[in-house]
Amino acid sequence: MSNQKPKAAVIMGSDSDLPIVRKTIEILKKFDVEYEVNVLSAHRTPDMAMEYARSAEQKGFEVIIAAAGKAAHLPGVIAALTILPVIGIPIKSSTMDGLDSLLSIVQMPSGIPVATVAIDGAENAGLLAVQILSLKHQVLKEKLIMHKADMERAVIEKNNKIKEEVF
Repeated sequence: MSNQKPKAAVIMGSDSDLPIVRKTIEILKKFDVEYEVNVLSAHRTPDMAMEYARSAEQKGFEVIIAAAGKAAHLPGVIAALTILPVIGIPIKSSTMDGLDSLLSIVQMPSGIPVATVAIDGAENAGLLAVQILSLKHQVLKEKLIMHKADMERAVIEKNNKIKEEVF
């Protein structure tokens, strides 16, 4: 297992994606994953996006989370240029409620996989990144086990509260 701190890259196609992407950042902070956040556009800054993807592994990143709306090409472009795992977050847009983004990210051609979470599913993107990183970083496995136990406890508490209210 690794002694280096786990590291994730978080990129978004527009600064307007930040309110959703904050949920990813919160998860990475909770699990003590080092991260870097950037706005890169597959359409407006293609050279920067390509250079970022090509150099990500050299910079120590182990996973890339890419959020994009509308045409949502950013995760796929990044995945085409790196062997690192890429997690796409489709961002809900004003035109098709995010369905356009979801389809753009999930319908990748053979050989260019992008793990895709739900529309605006930034929390799950962060958790999936942590799960991927836990394959190399044992401390994350232990934190994930505690996280699942905390979720279980919360549901049991809610169940008990409902039972008290109803009966």
